[in-house]
Amino acid sequence: MKITLFVYGTLMRGEAAAHLLSGAQLLGEARTAARYELLQVGAYPALARDGKTCIAGELYAVDAKALAELDAYEGSAYERHIIELADGGKAQAYVVRETNASWPVIESGRWRARPPPR
Repeated sequence: MKITLFVYGTLMRGEAAAHLLSGAQLLGEARTAARYELLQVGAYPALARDGKTCIAGELYAVDAKALAELDAYEGSAYERHIIELADGGKAQAYVVRETNASWPVIESGRWRARPPPR
């Protein structure tokens, strides 16, 4: 059985960790509902709940083996949650467990359009 996974940062095509999804089926680009925030945690993004922004990303069909590998990669800082998509659909995504006020908000909701590091 496969689940639909929304990715929004380093797991997207062309990004540093995209190889972790090399065996998964790309379903296409997507945006979340306007209920989240995208934060910049150094070289990584963090999706946070309770925001007002649509986050841009990609959807993948991921099997259990790949999902276990992704869970290990994301570690204890993130947990998988069901999120709402802009088209009314749902997907799972890695959501940061805790936020930090020092992490800049990426106002555009697009990881690839983030400002340069400070």
